[in-house]
Amino acid sequence: MVQKKTFGRIIFEIINTVLLIGIALACVMPLLHVLFSSLSDPKALARNEGVVLWPLGEATLKGYQLVFRNPNIVQGYGNTIFYVTTATLLGTFMCSLCGYILSRSGLMWKGILMFFVTFTMMFSGGLIPFYMVVRNLGWIDKRIALIVPGCISVFNVIIMRTSFMSIPASLEESAKLDGAGHMTILFKIILPLSKAVVAVIVLFIAVGQWNSWFFAMIFLQTRALFPLQLILREILVQNDTSKIMVGSDALDQMDLYKPLVQYCTTIVATAPILCIYPFVQKYFVTGVMIGSLKG
Repeated sequence: MVQKKTFGRIIFEIINTVLLIGIALACVMPLLHVLFSSLSDPKALARNEGVVLWPLGEATLKGYQLVFRNPNIVQGYGNTIFYVTTATLLGTFMCSLCGYILSRSGLMWKGILMFFVTFTMMFSGGLIPFYMVVRNLGWIDKRIALIVPGCISVFNVIIMRTSFMSIPASLEESAKLDGAGHMTILFKIILPLSKAVVAVIVLFIAVGQWNSWFFAMIFLQTRALFPLQLILREILVQNDTSKIMVGSDALDQMDLYKPLVQYCTTIVATAPILCIYPFVQKYFVTGVMIGSLKG
C-alpha cells in the first residue's frame, strides 16, 4: 500500500534534493574546470577569467604533450608508484600486526599499551625531533625516509584492532587446538575475514602516500628521487613551469602555455586515484562501519 506523502514530507524531499544537487555540483565543477581547461586552446585559456565547463577554442592535447615530454614527470611518476606500493604493503602489514596484538584478550598490560598508542594521536615530539631521528639513522636523501617512518598510523591500527575484536574468539581457539600459531591465525583466519577493513586501510595509506609531498621536500635533496607531487608543487605553488618546457618549441611562449601546463599536470597527478577509487569505494563504507562497531 502506497502511503500518501504529507506536505511536510514533500517540502523536505525538495529541499534535500536541491541541497544534494548543489553539493554534487560544488564537488564536480572544480574537476570539470581543471579537465576542460587542460584541453583548451592556450590563447583562449589565457584570456579567460571564469569557470571553464567546456574546452575553450579548439580542443588540444598540446599541454599533455609538453608534460609527458619532460623526463621529470615520467621519473616522478615512477618514484611515486614505488613509494605508494612499498609504503602500502609495509604499512598494511605493520598495522595488521599491531591491530592483531592489541586485539588479543590475554595480552599482558593491554590497557597500558593502548594508552601509549592512543597518546601519540594527541601528542607527538614534533617535526624537529622527527627530522633528527631520520638524520641520525642516515636516511636523509634516501627513499627509505618516505617509507618506513610513517608506515604505522595509530588511526589505522585502531580500525584494524576494532575489526579483529569483532571476530568470534572461538575461531582462534579452534585454530590453536589444531596447532596453529599466531601468524597462521592472523594471515589464514583473521585477515581473510577482514577483507573490507584491509581494503580501507590500503586505500587510506595509498591515497595518503600518493598525495604526500611535505616529507619528500624535507628529506630528499636529489631530484631523481622526487615524487610526482613534489614536481607538481613546483609547478602550481612556486609557479615554475620552466623545467617542464625546456627543450620544447613552446619555450618562447612560456607565459602563454604556463596555465595550460599547470592544468594538465594537475590532471596527470590526480587521474590514477580518481580512476581507482570507484572500484574500492564499495569496500570503503563497509570497512569503516565494521571498524567502528566495537571499541
